[in-house]
Amino acid sequence: MTINANFWESYQISVNDLEDIYNYLLETESPLDKFEITKFLIRQKIAEKERALLVENSNKGAHYLPEKTYSIGDKLIFPAKGQISGEVKSTRSGLNPAYPDLQVIEVEMSTGEHLFFAANLPDHILNNPTPTEKNILLDADYVFTEYSQSLAEKLSKSLENNPDLICIARQYFPRALIFDIGIGPLNLCEAVLEMAGGGPFTTAELISQIELPLSNNAKLTEFSMNFALEQDGRFDEVGPAGVTLWFLKRLEPLEVQNPPLTLNFAGSLPDNPDLIPNLSELTALVDDEMEQYPSDSLKTEVTISLTYPHWRAGTLPLTERNKNIFPTAYETPRVKFQFCDFPSLQKFDGWVVRPNHYIYGLKNWYEQQGVIPGSFITLSKSSTPGEVNIQTHKNKNSRDWIRTVLVGTDGGIVFALLKQVISCTYDERMAIMVPDVNALDHIWASNKFKQPIEKVILTIMREIGKLNTQNQIHAQELYSAVNIIRRTPPSTILSVLHSQPWATHLGDLYFKLNENIAL
Repeated sequence: MTINANFWESYQISVNDLEDIYNYLLETESPLDKFEITKFLIRQKIAEKERALLVENSNKGAHYLPEKTYSIGDKLIFPAKGQISGEVKSTRSGLNPAYPDLQVIEVEMSTGEHLFFAANLPDHILNNPTPTEKNILLDADYVFTEYSQSLAEKLSKSLENNPDLICIARQYFPRALIFDIGIGPLNLCEAVLEMAGGGPFTTAELISQIELPLSNNAKLTEFSMNFALEQDGRFDEVGPAGVTLWFLKRLEPLEVQNPPLTLNFAGSLPDNPDLIPNLSELTALVDDEMEQYPSDSLKTEVTISLTYPHWRAGTLPLTERNKNIFPTAYETPRVKFQFCDFPSLQKFDGWVVRPNHYIYGLKNWYEQQGVIPGSFITLSKSSTPGEVNIQTHKNKNSRDWIRTVLVGTDGGIVFALLKQVISCTYDERMAIMVPDVNALDHIWASNKFKQPIEKVILTIMREIGKLNTQNQIHAQELYSAVNIIRRTPPSTILSVLHSQPWATHLGDLYFKLNENIAL
């Protein structure tokens, strides 16, 4: 019996494995994650293999040692010949005066050949064989390092379908050992969180606050409480990966429970975005959570230019480019953390809303900093767990010519270049001043611009095209302007521009409106 890399690469979790894991969890009385269980499984399989190898070798016979004597019919294993086995067929006395007791044995090898070996020979190097090197694929530490990821994924899929196990915060435990937490302790947890403004509290902090006496096994008590809190709709688990934190759901901001109006996209993305010309160039210039393209997710600092939908909602997009900066979680859809403003070091709450790919909690900060749509925002990873650094790039208050959106009494919009007081640096193609936010809110709440997206883009191109003599429009500024009145991702913008006869592509990301065709 041998073991090779394919054994671990292609290993499938069996019913017996699941029974062993269940019994192990019962014995340890401690919740374990998939990697801890994988370690146990690897040790189990290696122990089984080693036992099987011992049985197999014992059936083949004893190891051949020249110092011993043998009889016809004895089965032997020859380590010096690659563990080949054989059976003694005859014996005779040796003819060496220096070794009068020498015995010669004839062995029929498993290969079919007959070979002769010395026996009853006390002075021979093979009487002190060097230990055979252990197969590294039977080394638990090595196997875990090389194969734990794939094994753990297979294991978690199998464990998810096991009704006898409960999974909380990626830890598994037998349902039979869970303590029953009654409604009384849960009501006390609600009161504790309410007094703290909703939380968050760790499970251990809640148990301490309500003085819950259940067991000497702290892990079991905590796991049971986690299970009870998760089953109760009043509570929300908002901790980052590896940390369990509880918050009172009814005290969470509404914008955390449901996406703000300006982040709602009513349409559908193009079927084959990879086929849209210039899309990669445009997505490199804008940060849009609806265009999740692979990026360097290990970045620890990112500067983005804010769009109107996020500016109005007090949010930021969560993209492949900046996701490494924010805390994440294994399962919980919402993660609570803190922003730290530079250079004031002022701290305020933020929320990662993972299903909808946005960060909430910035509305007041935007107002304090004088941020406008198009402002540059720099995010960086903090050395303090649960924090994200954020800053604007300040200018001395100056009056600049900037694209400004005006709303008429009929609900129509007009773009004009007007002098405005600006306090933050901004992207010239993305920046738009909004003097009357309430008027735009009315447009978003009404059906004013609910017509086909082609018509909306045509309307906006007419407006911003008037602001330059060549009537050349960059796709980035069109993206920013369209999103003033309707949430639209970059792929939709470019798909329309490349498919409509009234939009002429001038090269790179520049387009021109052909009014003769558009009329």
